[in-house]
Amino acid sequence: MSARTAFINARLIDPDSGLDTTGAVLVEDATIMDLGPRLFNDGKPANAGIIDCAGQILAPGLIDLRVFTGEPGAEHRETLASAAESAAAGGVTSFVTMPTTDPVIDDAALVDFLKRRAAATAKVNIYPAAALTRGLNGAQMSEMGLLKDAGAIAFTDADRTVASSLIMRRCLAYAANFDALVMAHAEDPTLAGHMNEGAYAARLGIGGTPTAAETIIVERDMRLVELTGARYHLAQVSCAATLDIIAKAKQRGLPVTCSVSAHHLVLNENDIGEYKTFAKVSPPLRSEDDRNAMVEGVRNGTIDTIVSSHDPQAPETKRLPFAQAAFGAVGLETLLAAALSLHHEAGMPIIDILRCLTINPARLLRLAQGRLTKGAPADLVLFSPNTPHRIDPTKFRSRSKNSPFKGRLMQGEVLRTMVAGKTVYQAEESAS
Repeated sequence: MSARTAFINARLIDPDSGLDTTGAVLVEDATIMDLGPRLFNDGKPANAGIIDCAGQILAPGLIDLRVFTGEPGAEHRETLASAAESAAAGGVTSFVTMPTTDPVIDDAALVDFLKRRAAATAKVNIYPAAALTRGLNGAQMSEMGLLKDAGAIAFTDADRTVASSLIMRRCLAYAANFDALVMAHAEDPTLAGHMNEGAYAARLGIGGTPTAAETIIVERDMRLVELTGARYHLAQVSCAATLDIIAKAKQRGLPVTCSVSAHHLVLNENDIGEYKTFAKVSPPLRSEDDRNAMVEGVRNGTIDTIVSSHDPQAPETKRLPFAQAAFGAVGLETLLAAALSLHHEAGMPIIDILRCLTINPARLLRLAQGRLTKGAPADLVLFSPNTPHRIDPTKFRSRSKNSPFKGRLMQGEVLRTMVAGKTVYQAEESAS
């Protein structure tokens, strides 16, 4: 017999269609079979498990474009399985892995390994991104055609910038031939420091990164996109000046999109406090004006997607003097609550926030997920948008606990996560 699940008394939100109504959803096997405000008005379905949502939000599962793991090579930081556990607890049903592993994912056999390993050990959908350049060294482009055939969903050098304009042009031109998505990190390495350049960095005595380090690269890349026609995604935007560049590129019709990390939406440079290394990320946390610009970028649609930029680091690499500490923060389990701060603090409609977490990344990756509609994959998240909770990293499913949100009071709790019609996470208080 097929497995059937009926969600009743839910607030259904589907950013793809604009649906926001009270109703029910019927899932059979791995597919959404039916949904709507009048579904089950004539009685509960037969042979189906009933989940009473008690008015909470049922939406497509979140899709995260930027997740670092340690497998292969640094499994003590994160495995595909532990990242998937963390993702499920955060309502993330699909994510893209970065190729910064050991060995680097720049070979078709390694892409195949990751796909098989994920299928065997992970409870959510994992899509590997392959290296844009061999060894992530920025000197020679990777074999994109072979990597795409093996299953690479996008190409990126992750947290490194291709400094050579010639190499970047070749990568974009080659990617355009395969209609491949290039996800770029924009930071001029010769200008990079350890936090945002400004008065606060000067007071702490820490070398800073000016916003120009980002805008210089983005300006260059927009010219190269214009030359090549490649699909270009800025993996993380952190400052208002960059948003202006992206907005103008979109107005010119260039195939350009961008993401912002959840911590750049919520935190600013002052959250570093007295050398708080868990808030050391790349690009760095910027000024409050820049943070506000990120919020407005989501509101007006200049920013397409919100990512966790989940980057697990071991304690011995973070509990160091600030200049010596590694960059990176975990974020899969705080992604939704952090994003919902745009609703609670900036008055943004929840459907607009979810658009950046579901259908927009699905369209970029050309996935069938990210939709709450008949025939779509049954990848769903049930969450309470208003439930307050204090962030306690010791309870994270991730193997690493380096969260800049430690101790912060946030609103929004994931109650249940479903992937392909199967519940992969259920909050303890909602477990029956």
